Amino acid sequence: MTIDPVHYDGIAALADRIAHDADPEAHRDLAETVWKDHLDPLRKDGKAVLEPIDSVRRKAAPIEDLALQDAPFDTAHGLDSGTINPTTFKNGLLLDLAQAAMSAEPSDLELHRARTYIMPVHSNDASVDHGTDGWVPFDEEHGRGRIVQTEALARDEERIVHGLALYLAESHHALQHADSVDEVLLLDGPLYPKGLLHWRGRHGSIAELAGENDLVAEVLENYVELVETFLDRGLPLVGFVKSPQSRGLVRTLAETGRPSPWASDAAFFSQVLEQRERSNGRFERRTDELSWTGWFRSRLGADGVFAGPEGDLGVSRSRTATEYEVAFFVVYDPRTDLLFKVELPGGFAAVEDIRTAVEQYVLRGIAAERGPPLPIAKADELAKIGADGKAELVRRLEVAFDTAEDTNYNHERWGRPGERG
Repeated sequence: MTIDPVHYDGIAALADRIAHDADPEAHRDLAETVWKDHLDPLRKDGKAVLEPIDSVRRKAAPIEDLALQDAPFDTAHGLDSGTINPTTFKNGLLLDLAQAAMSAEPSDLELHRARTYIMPVHSNDASVDHGTDGWVPFDEEHGRGRIVQTEALARDEERIVHGLALYLAESHHALQHADSVDEVLLLDGPLYPKGLLHWRGRHGSIAELAGENDLVAEVLENYVELVETFLDRGLPLVGFVKSPQSRGLVRTLAETGRPSPWASDAAFFSQVLEQRERSNGRFERRTDELSWTGWFRSRLGADGVFAGPEGDLGVSRSRTATEYEVAFFVVYDPRTDLLFKVELPGGFAAVEDIRTAVEQYVLRGIAAERGPPLPIAKADELAKIGADGKAELVRRLEVAFDTAEDTNYNHERWGRPGERG
């Protein structure tokens, strides 16, 4: 035992000293005010940065009815990538390994077998040969792998190595297997690699960053090509964000002098969508219905960059800017008290039938699965590298490099992944 029971009382007493006079009901009232009065559209510096496609509206329906409704697509595909996480070795190498996989519903075992691996490597030793000679096939050409050399784009090399591994693996795998998709592809995550914006650091813009780093440019080009590929084929490309972290809405509200007490956009939408009823003098959350918003076009934060002028993005495009815009709606599941965000390129969101089909498919999947729709869950399982797998890969890399992982006391205390109890 590391904390004695008496210490819990002391910690609670410390917490009591923190002023917490905010009334949750007041926050809920503010959310209603923002929802009704400030989102049609939300403007910043005179420009609309968030606007409804039809109107500011929200809906709800019984979970059982949603789960039993007909699927608007006979087939659906999902895509995800997973990594072993950045690992440093005593010879000075810092690397990660990402694998991407595509799922199919109904299942397609041949497609499920396919993998794309990316191994980004970073070293401060200029004499190191990274062996970046292109794609290497394996598993009877069902899979392929590639080493890429990363640069110190910011202070946090580990974050760069990790992000490039995920983005490159996911985008290349999606482009390679796009022809396998017959009706709809759901990405496990947002439509665009929005994490790139956090790498700008000393760079003034994404365009400057892409101009200085070929791998960043490659990532951006891949995602633009992916959107264009699916627009050309007329097949919806959907981003399904399981844990929305964006703060673009609440930040804009604060910058324009409007109420913004929420920690994130998800917290705001959760208050807007949560349904409650009074029972025994108290409010209790209803858990028998999913609730969701109408569709919005977003130019908030990263959304505005990826659909902005080509000069700001640093990547050429073949279609009008509005077709690359992010359109989204959010879904609230009261059973788990979780919020999901669903994104579409503007070129698809402009078509009501496509919006309706995607909305119906996602709601049906969430209702039936009590979480992400089945193609997303299957892709997550295919791409995930478990703790035991990570540990075995590190051991094999140690042998290949004739070195050892650069460990510290935390490894001694907690053990390697796969060894921890």
